[in-house]
Amino acid sequence: MKIAIYPGTFDPITYGHIDVIKKSLNVFDRLIVATTDNANKNYHFSIDERINIINNSLFKDLRLNKSKIKVVSFDDLTIDLCKKYSASTIIRGLRAVSDFEYEFQLAGMNKKLNSKIETMFLMSDVENQIISSKFVKEIASLGGNINKFVTKSTVKVLKDKF
Repeated sequence: MKIAIYPGTFDPITYGHIDVIKKSLNVFDRLIVATTDNANKNYHFSIDERINIINNSLFKDLRLNKSKIKVVSFDDLTIDLCKKYSASTIIRGLRAVSDFEYEFQLAGMNKKLNSKIETMFLMSDVENQIISSKFVKEIASLGGNINKFVTKSTVKVLKDKF
């Protein structure tokens, strides 16, 4: 069984993230969507809220296959998470060239930490490449329409939050 980890903050999950998830499912038998609870970051949503948002988006709104996707939180190294779930690949989404330098360095560090773990870069479709969680939160906070960027349940959570 081919298993991959897709780590991220998902604060909140967007159609860009979901696009990468769907593409990953075409390559891997199982995908672990892992949201981090890194103390060094300032999150808009708590870890429990993010887990609920991800689960509702993937399984309630989009009705994706629960047997192929597991949503978890983590606060350790991604390579340790790979070991825990027997994953051989880390999935990273790329939106623009500006993402590449950081992602390239991160992939290199992960490879140095565990040479058996590969990193696969996936791009979302063109219409989703501009979407970022940061912009979605900003638009929502200003009362803008975010329906094109996140699923129905996430729209509701963001509207309730602001």
